[in-house]
Amino acid sequence: MNVSGKRILVTGATGGIGELLSTQLHSEGALLVLGGNQQDALDKLNAKLGGASTLACADIASYEGRQKIVETCQSVGGLDAVINLAGILNFDMFEKQAPQLIEKILSINLIAPVLLCHELIPILKKKPEATILNVGSIFASIGHPGFVAYCTSKAGLKCFTEALSRELADTSIKVLYIAPRATKTNLNADSVNELNAALGNKSDTAEYVANEIVQSIKNDRAVRYLGWPEKLFVVVNAVLPGLVRNSLVRKLNVIKRYTTVGESS
Repeated sequence: MNVSGKRILVTGATGGIGELLSTQLHSEGALLVLGGNQQDALDKLNAKLGGASTLACADIASYEGRQKIVETCQSVGGLDAVINLAGILNFDMFEKQAPQLIEKILSINLIAPVLLCHELIPILKKKPEATILNVGSIFASIGHPGFVAYCTSKAGLKCFTEALSRELADTSIKVLYIAPRATKTNLNADSVNELNAALGNKSDTAEYVANEIVQSIKNDRAVRYLGWPEKLFVVVNAVLPGLVRNSLVRKLNVIKRYTTVGESS
């Protein structure tokens, strides 16, 4: 898809990746609908982009919030593409996470984009060419200790994308999926950054990930995994999951140690 002149909704637009993604799309001539839950942050980003973007300040995890986003898109004449980027991350052992937090992770990362797509598909179908791009995670394909709820939410999003892309294959809508590895953004707590350093995990910059998202849309790349050797682990885990399991289990003591970073004694 040539993004110039196309109306594109970006959820999570004011986040570390979202702001850079919105800036790049704007620089290439896209007409943006910026989604987020903080009006001040949306206003600031809109001003940075010249003030011509449409703003949808809403709680994407609520029915009312999603309806507001849909109505905003309808009010500007429809939509050519949606990038489901909004998401949250929490690093902790599953049994220590509050049920409310687990529910929030699943709601924002999985249920919200699924239901938002459900409402936007009729709008997107009106265009001769349309795109849904869901931003997942390498962890969707590699169940990682300390990120159980997050892995679960992103694995659901991955399967949703795959099934929906097949169901909409005879329509004008292309459904794409991109899975970044660890990325340097404010989404990461200090403990996550320290864990990555201890395990020797590499992290990509937000600028790199934002650019790869744009390239996926422009080139209609159905599925993309970012990072080496992480993309190799995806293949190995699918074919020989025991190898990846053993590797992660050997690191379990280190992973558990960093879930306690910042806790009082």
